[in-house]
Amino acid sequence: MPNLLTKTLWDGRRALAGFTAATALLGPMYAGFYPQVADGAMGQTVQGFSPGLRQALRMEDLSSAAGYLGSSVFGIIVPLVAVIFGIATGTRAIAGDEEAGYLDLLLAHPVSRTRLLLHRFAALIAAAILIAVVVLLAMLAIRPGAQLDSITVGQFTAQCLALALLIIVFGTVAMTLGAATGSRPAALAATAGIAVLTYAASTLASQIGADALRYASPFHYYIGGEPLRNGFQWADLTILTATTAVLLTVAVAAFNRRDLTS
Repeated sequence: MPNLLTKTLWDGRRALAGFTAATALLGPMYAGFYPQVADGAMGQTVQGFSPGLRQALRMEDLSSAAGYLGSSVFGIIVPLVAVIFGIATGTRAIAGDEEAGYLDLLLAHPVSRTRLLLHRFAALIAAAILIAVVVLLAMLAIRPGAQLDSITVGQFTAQCLALALLIIVFGTVAMTLGAATGSRPAALAATAGIAVLTYAASTLASQIGADALRYASPFHYYIGGEPLRNGFQWADLTILTATTAVLLTVAVAAFNRRDLTS
C-alpha cells in the first residue's frame, strides 16, 4: 500500500495548490497598498470609524507597516483563506472518506485507525507549513518595494509560523469532529461555527466588556501578541501547539471507539 502521508498529499494536491496560490497572491497584493495607506488617505477614512471598531479591527496604527499588515493582511485576509483550507482538509481527512465509502476499503488493509489518522494529521501539518512558507517568501519578495523594511525577516517568520499553527488547530478541530461523528457536513458546520465565534471573541470581547473571552480564541494566540512587532511569541505558540495535541488525542480516542458507518 502506498505511504498514507504522500497519498493524502497527492489526493489533495489541487486544493493545496489553489489555497497556497490564493494566500500567496492576496497577501502581497493587499500588502502592496501600504505606501498609499502610509500617505494618510486611508488613515483619514479610518478616523471616521468609532474607537471601538478601530480597536476591534486593529486599525489604530495604520501608519506603521506592522500596524497595517496586522489589521488587514494578517488580521483578516490571509487567516481567512488559510483557516478555510484547514477546515476543508480536516473534514475530508476522516469523515469525507467515510461518507464516500472509501474508509472501509482503506482500513481493510493492514493499517490501524490510529496510523491512518496520524498520517492524515501529518499531511495537514505539511500542507500548513507549505502555505506559511510560500506566504513568507511572497511577503519577503515585495518587502522592499512595498516599504515594509521596518518589519524584519524574523518578525515575518514569527507571524507565518503562527499562521501555520492556526491552520493546524482548525484543521485538527475539524478532523476531531469528523472522527467522532463520521459526518462531513456536521464537522464542517461545527468547525466553521467555532471559527466564527472564536474570531468574534478575539476581536469583539473588549467591546462587550468580556476580555477573558479572548483567551479562549486561537486567533488571540495567533496575532494577539503582535509577532510583526514583537517577533516570536513563544507562550502563544506553545498554547496553540498544546491545543492541537489535546485535540489530536481526543480524535484518536473517538475514532478508535466508534463504529464506522457503511
